[in-house]
Amino acid sequence: MKKEVRKVVYAEELGLESYYLQGTTHAFPRHFHEYYVLGLVESGQRRLFCNDNRQENCTLHKGDILLFNPGDNHACVQLGQEAFAYRGINISQQVMLDWAEEISGRRELPGFSQNVVYDKEISVYLHILHEMIMQGENGLALEEKWLFLLDMFIKKYAHSFVERVPECRQEIDKACAFMEQHLAEHIGLAQICQSVGLSKSALLRAFTRDKGLTPYRYLENIRINAAKKLLAQGVSPLEAAMRTGFADQSHLTNYFSRFIGLTPAAYREIFCQQRKTEK
Repeated sequence: MKKEVRKVVYAEELGLESYYLQGTTHAFPRHFHEYYVLGLVESGQRRLFCNDNRQENCTLHKGDILLFNPGDNHACVQLGQEAFAYRGINISQQVMLDWAEEISGRRELPGFSQNVVYDKEISVYLHILHEMIMQGENGLALEEKWLFLLDMFIKKYAHSFVERVPECRQEIDKACAFMEQHLAEHIGLAQICQSVGLSKSALLRAFTRDKGLTPYRYLENIRINAAKKLLAQGVSPLEAAMRTGFADQSHLTNYFSRFIGLTPAAYREIFCQQRKTEK
């Protein structure tokens, strides 16, 4: 089996986080991201579980493209003996908004209606762009490749990102806001319910139906996302753990490795090295 490789590069000029996983058999538990994800499977097979019921238990193969909107929950596990290799690009909502306006002239977020597509033309351009970012290229050629690729994605697979109105919309929003405001504290289900005025069973039912995650798993995700931002700024793993509600550094390391595929220290070092290079 190939040696496992995990690499992350931040393309500051485009505002994109690009990462590469090779030889991994790591199973990712159900989670979501605050950002968009464009991914390309290079080898191996995975069973994908996502919030699109039409593609529940979808098997990923070489050449498949993954499209995740912010908030799309998903999980995946290894299938077969061939190790998984994957290229991914993360795009924050603000960055996506700026680039989408550049392409369409409308300042609105796109929404991908499918989580998995097979498109040979787009996969070629995605591979080229990803490789350019991983090699540290910048300038006009990189920007052109990115604009051309995003334009194809939006025209072929996106629509206006309009959310449906679920049961208990306001209460769900309040619950999310409460967890985000108090993520560094010890939060119980009773506290969340009290803040929104719902019973425990009502909140669990409405929240899980809308988000595809329980409130606890949602809290895990926002804590991990908050830790990522701190680590990227150079904050130590220990301090990041304390500021995001984890019991200690090992607690953060355990969750971070499960959800991100890297240790907090390795993730922080990527951005530290980049700042040294820029000086």
